[in-house]
Amino acid sequence: MKIAFFSTKSYDRDFFNLLNKHNEIEYFETNLTVATANLLNGHKAVCVFVNDSLSREVIHTLKNKGVELISLRCAGFNNVDMAAAHEIGIKVVRVPAYSPQAVAEHALALIMTLCRKTHKAYNRVRENNFSLEKLNGFNLFGKTVGVVGTGEIGSAFCKIMLGIGCKVIAYDIMANDELEQRGVKYLPLKEVFQQSDIISLHCPLNEYTKYVIDKNTLAQMKKGVMIINTSRGGLINSRHAIKALKTGHLGYLGLDVYEQEAGLFFQDLSNELIQDDVISRLMTFPNVLITAHQGFFTNEALEEIANITLSNINQFENGIELTNEVKV
Repeated sequence: MKIAFFSTKSYDRDFFNLLNKHNEIEYFETNLTVATANLLNGHKAVCVFVNDSLSREVIHTLKNKGVELISLRCAGFNNVDMAAAHEIGIKVVRVPAYSPQAVAEHALALIMTLCRKTHKAYNRVRENNFSLEKLNGFNLFGKTVGVVGTGEIGSAFCKIMLGIGCKVIAYDIMANDELEQRGVKYLPLKEVFQQSDIISLHCPLNEYTKYVIDKNTLAQMKKGVMIINTSRGGLINSRHAIKALKTGHLGYLGLDVYEQEAGLFFQDLSNELIQDDVISRLMTFPNVLITAHQGFFTNEALEEIANITLSNINQFENGIELTNEVKV
């Protein structure tokens, strides 16, 4: 099958070229948009990532170009107009779980870096400054960690925090029996916000979770709370977070995702002026740590993404039931 891969980097090409056996793959570094859809020529499928825009207009363009399958090499599908895809008969598949541990461990890395200020210590020592002044942190042991969303990633994160000795409370529309047996206590969302020293977001982005963190929910939280987001940027209203950071009510913020990350993340903009005033303001705070959607980025996860993506495509080509079809 001839497949067009959009938003590709060198690591995508490395892993897919290694594992691909039967398909003709053409790689494009550009994001998929209405304009770039015109690059398609005889492609039966497109493979896309988190910042590709699959609006109704784009999907109709794909249909006119003969595309029959949209293959997401990620778990989330909030960037796809699923109603449009369903109406015109384009199948959508995804990678629902590639390495939950990779993202969960990155959430821990953000927490540890913020609470122990290791990023600041690293820069100091490189300048021969061995002072410990203002590097004091806090123990994670005994802290209350609130987890919003206990799917595979959230579940892996809960187990990590339990292992450190934290009290873990959680919110999800469906409780996980195994986590409850391990000691995780499920509570209403408001109570999770009220009781937590650290809050980690692991839920999908949809109409119910959009801006789950805003001025109203921030006001419910403890002064000095730490919020970690390794899920989707739209879960946090960034402007409201900035106001809470300025007052000191929000004590720490760790972001691996950002609501306006398209056009920023996965690119080298070191010689350009950033036009996004919100992320520029966020980066001025000493208690904010931002990584560029790096949580998934391990060798194990990249290999699993390639394996599952190619399996999805091969199932479609061979007329086999699509294990990971998105049906919304």
